[in-house]
Amino acid sequence: MKDKRILYVSSEVIPYLPETEISSTSFEAARMVNNIGGQIRIFMPRFGNINERRHQLHEVIRLSGMNMVINDLDMPLIIKVASIPKERMQVYFIDNEDYFKRKATLSDEDGNLFDDNDERAIFFAKGVIETVKKLNWSPDIIHVHGWLAYMLPLYLRNYYGNEPLFKDAKIVTSIYNENFDGTLNEEMRDKILFDGMEKRDLKHLKEPSFVNLAKTAADNSDAVIIGSDDLPENLLDYLKKINKPLLPYKTREEFSQAYQDFYTTKILAE
Repeated sequence: MKDKRILYVSSEVIPYLPETEISSTSFEAARMVNNIGGQIRIFMPRFGNINERRHQLHEVIRLSGMNMVINDLDMPLIIKVASIPKERMQVYFIDNEDYFKRKATLSDEDGNLFDDNDERAIFFAKGVIETVKKLNWSPDIIHVHGWLAYMLPLYLRNYYGNEPLFKDAKIVTSIYNENFDGTLNEEMRDKILFDGMEKRDLKHLKEPSFVNLAKTAADNSDAVIIGSDDLPENLLDYLKKINKPLLPYKTREEFSQAYQDFYTTKILAE
């Protein structure tokens, strides 16, 4: 893995959000690659409950200032950055006043999903890709964590399919048990179609449930990692049938070597 470039795109990363399966794995995977000589970039949303002063976030003016068109509306993109203490790793934050200022992540205090989570997911995907383009940083692997990031493989394969910077990049999606009740906004597919996608690429998103978001990410990835040991059975069955490299669930004690082997023998070797 020495000198290989890995882009980590996650809905949550410690220490900026509480420790969960996703936030800890996103952090540990990036640290593992960093420690063995790989080059990494980490991206996550700048949720409003992240304490900017405590974590010393600051805006990167040269990367900010673009507008992402979401459902025919121009939404300003703000990029912030912080360094993880003692780790020599930087995290880039995708920010927008309308989408990420609220003092919560994905749902309100009653546990109801935010109605604009579909647009937040689209904005996050496009924002990451456009920022990496500005950095002119061509990754060997793009590793996606968390359903808010599941639109990234779809956009990379279709909307940015001819972008030279990503032409050799392999996409890996880790799928965790983040199942939520109901669906995201039912107009999600129409908002993606506005970007010129083909309906055949959005077949699962007629009903944007967690399982269907995960299927969409897997369809547009080169490989899949099972991040939880208790995925919904219908989703697990689907992942086993799509004929792509699949890494079964690994415990925290097992994952470091297993990820290194999977990266080198199943992804970079393809």
